[in-house]
Amino acid sequence: MELYELTAHEARDLLRNKAISCRELTQAHLDRIAEVESKVNGYITITHETALEQADMVDEKISKGEPLPDLAGIPMALKDNICTKDILTTCASKMLENFRPPYNATVAQRLFAEYGVLLGKTNMDEFAMGSSTENSYMKPTMNPWDLTRVPGGSSGGSAAVVSADEAVYSLGSDTGGSIRQPASYCGVVGLKPTYGLVSRYGLVAFASSLDQIGPITKDVTDCALVLNAIAGPDSKDYTSVKIGEDDYTKYLVDDVKGFKVGIPKEYFDQNIEPQVKDSVMDAVKKLEDMGAYIEEFSLKYTDYALPVYCIISSAEGSSNLARYDGVKYGHRAKEYDDMMDMYRKTRGEGFGPEAKRRIMLGTYILSADHRDEYYLKALKIRTLMIEEYNKAFGKYDLIVTPTCPTTAFKIGQMTEDPLAMHFANVYTAPVNIAGLPALSMNCGFDDNGLPIGIQLIAKALDEKTILRAAYALEKEMGIYGKKPKL
Repeated sequence: MELYELTAHEARDLLRNKAISCRELTQAHLDRIAEVESKVNGYITITHETALEQADMVDEKISKGEPLPDLAGIPMALKDNICTKDILTTCASKMLENFRPPYNATVAQRLFAEYGVLLGKTNMDEFAMGSSTENSYMKPTMNPWDLTRVPGGSSGGSAAVVSADEAVYSLGSDTGGSIRQPASYCGVVGLKPTYGLVSRYGLVAFASSLDQIGPITKDVTDCALVLNAIAGPDSKDYTSVKIGEDDYTKYLVDDVKGFKVGIPKEYFDQNIEPQVKDSVMDAVKKLEDMGAYIEEFSLKYTDYALPVYCIISSAEGSSNLARYDGVKYGHRAKEYDDMMDMYRKTRGEGFGPEAKRRIMLGTYILSADHRDEYYLKALKIRTLMIEEYNKAFGKYDLIVTPTCPTTAFKIGQMTEDPLAMHFANVYTAPVNIAGLPALSMNCGFDDNGLPIGIQLIAKALDEKTILRAAYALEKEMGIYGKKPKL
């Protein structure tokens, strides 16, 4: 096995036993990036010197026999909407192509406090608006399993670099499925935590009531390790949940006996690809064979999820992106007649087509003539969806669905049809609307060799149940270790 193929927990054990050095591990990943990055396009910025400096610091601590956290010395990547002090944070937009934040996001600071090694910042759809990473101003990212297909989005770069072994793990952000959908397409593990469990301070906002940072990893154990490092209350984020720290690795138990699992029938309609349905149901059968109780039920508001998501996210996105006006930071038009002309030209030049589309839609929705008709009505349906989930979790420990109705689609296949692109999030968006935790993991492959994802959903702050079930399923399926050929 090559060093760049190691999981975080495997690399941790080798580092602690001094079987390898952190510099060797880091250099192996930098060499891997040099080898395959031109094919994958997963990174916007590669922090070569910073990574080696951080690696040398970890090696020095190891040589002194200092106790180290689990993620010390593990090479990782951050989505390019997570602020990193003095390191480019572009959101894959011309608007911020030269922006270097003066501070670290809380999640970045916590990983640096664990002596994590930053390899770079990953590509994404501009301002996290998209489902394919084709909306990046910088470049499109390719799926490592098939370079003619998308890796998903908006955290497509974060998923692709983990799948391609260009990082041991990464962080992404999830507004309507932007961690889980690319995790499904790229055959890795992606967790969207409960809203508020992980601080959003330093995350460049898209839709503030939906956004959540989470880990993308090679296996479920790594997912628990990263969640340990980034979860917890933050005084800089008033929406963070005030709960005590937890060790999520203690829930990695190969046992789901007695679990009550609900299968919502609306997620298996005529829109799902047969191979996706069959693969997910095979995984459900494995849970049943391990002792879980399986029952089909109905989530009747599922059909409203995408309209509600589009209305709320566009409205909040329009409000959040109003700050990019060329006055304080970011892109500014070079030629203009007056201040209003500067605003118009700056925003016209700085934003790409998808960002403009959502800003215009959100502004329309929030206008005095349409606010009650669209935005307030969407909020009411959101409340009904939350109540429906709460009722379901009064009966079930876990809800299991496909992550996406299809496997990864071809690059360029949906760029002319924004509504079809939204459909990639039809099974993931409800989780963000309700603020629930959900995890996507690989459960098989289609006839083209493309990964298929299964989604595990639990009640708020019940990540432990998701991780336990995912760990048991991972052990039972034995899929971990299959790699794309680059």
